[in-house]
Amino acid sequence: MNTTTKRTWFIAFVVSLGGFLFGFDAGIISGVMSYAGPQFDLNDVQTGWVVSSPSFSAMIAMLISGRLSDFIGRKKILIVVAFLYALSALLSAYAVGYDMLWIARMLGGIAFGAALILAPTYIAEISSAENRGKLVSMQQLNIVLGFFAAFLCNYYLNELNTSGESFLSDETVWRWMLGLELIPALLYFVLMFFVPNSPRWLFLKGKVDAAKNILVKLHGNSKAEEEAKAIATSIENNQNKEKVELKELLKPALRFIFLVGLTLGILQQITGINAIYFYATSIFKQTGIGTNAAFASGVLLSTIAVIFTIISMVIIDKVGRRPLLLVGIAGIAISLLCCTYSFSNATYKLTEEKINILDTSINEKLTPFLNKAYDNDVQFKREMQEALGTKVYAKNDGAILEAAIEMNSILVLIGILGFVACFAFSLGPVMWVMLSEIFPTKYRGLAIGVIGFVNSISSWLIQQIFPWELSNLGNAMTFLIFGLIGVVGFFILLKVLPETKGKSLEQLETEFVQ
Repeated sequence: MNTTTKRTWFIAFVVSLGGFLFGFDAGIISGVMSYAGPQFDLNDVQTGWVVSSPSFSAMIAMLISGRLSDFIGRKKILIVVAFLYALSALLSAYAVGYDMLWIARMLGGIAFGAALILAPTYIAEISSAENRGKLVSMQQLNIVLGFFAAFLCNYYLNELNTSGESFLSDETVWRWMLGLELIPALLYFVLMFFVPNSPRWLFLKGKVDAAKNILVKLHGNSKAEEEAKAIATSIENNQNKEKVELKELLKPALRFIFLVGLTLGILQQITGINAIYFYATSIFKQTGIGTNAAFASGVLLSTIAVIFTIISMVIIDKVGRRPLLLVGIAGIAISLLCCTYSFSNATYKLTEEKINILDTSINEKLTPFLNKAYDNDVQFKREMQEALGTKVYAKNDGAILEAAIEMNSILVLIGILGFVACFAFSLGPVMWVMLSEIFPTKYRGLAIGVIGFVNSISSWLIQQIFPWELSNLGNAMTFLIFGLIGVVGFFILLKVLPETKGKSLEQLETEFVQ
């Protein structure tokens, strides 16, 4: 790898650290809520809001950050993003109640909303056609590395807490989980000062010499000259057009690629990926494997995500975007339907032997349910909550489910890991690669911002309603809904999805925009 290539990879890595922080925050909250939820006695709506509030504020950030970056530059906004990540981590760790916790997390949401839009945009603008897929995919790699780091921290801190031999307690362990995010946030803030401005943005601002100097450092003299000519031609073709407005995204010349991008943006979220990531510990508890095993399974889940994201980065520029997306969405649908089948066959019964191994403070209250059989998780959990109270049940739900449930938990684990693997080499990274490619330079910031906004709405809705779904619809019905969405999504993508592999941004602009 030559010096210019190394420099490009380093810059892409630094910029995409915002993705690492998003992944860390998303992964860490699944462990946090196992402790903070019972401590603050949160109901389903409050639990959903603490988890989903960052996605809610991210919607606003996604809508305005693309356009704002067209005026003041990608780099300056990403520096602010890093600062907000650090502030959010600090305030979350010191939250004294429900309100402070969700407000602090919303600050982090503003940060990752902007980062998820601007990082792939920036990376696409410093990349050549030959390596753009790999470099933009680094955003998703950093996201899943963030998940891995978070689940590993959750597992380690949970083990320290449950051992009873450390300074941690149920009241403080979740604060350490949240506070650890401060370390990568500060690193991101410092490293962003070593990143240049986007050369395409500098061209748009008339700073041609500065843009050419950056291109030379990134690609070498000959490639830089080629890239500079292509960028200048693209901008010249658009400079006589009026100011970009939202309604222009629906004009005939852009309508097809906008609808393709919108479909990808919605489908990425409504198949339930953030329900899996944000509530991983809770989902694994539903299988009855126990709280400690649920934390351990989160580490396995994030490891699978890392492995298959790397596979995607290696093959995306060889295989192409369309095959990866189609194979991935098909695998997602099959995996979710496997989970549905297993949960639909689960039964629940507390025997005397199983009740006796539970905490002595609750087993007497569960005696009336001795040998009572349930074939519905909703009814079982509801009666347990009524007997124990929501706060006590929330603190002991992993142990109670482990004692009562009879099901094929291995099939659920395979289904969830299959889902994560298929997502990690398809909808996860490839959606952002395609969004960074299919729109002309003039429209890119606005178009990705709008699609990112819709993507974030979808993510927020899934995260907000997921606890309610589990409590009121049950595990099987919840996963069935996600699985059927995956089936429908496969046939939609089969019909409309184009291929963008190996083409420069300017070539794609000529091909897609009339």
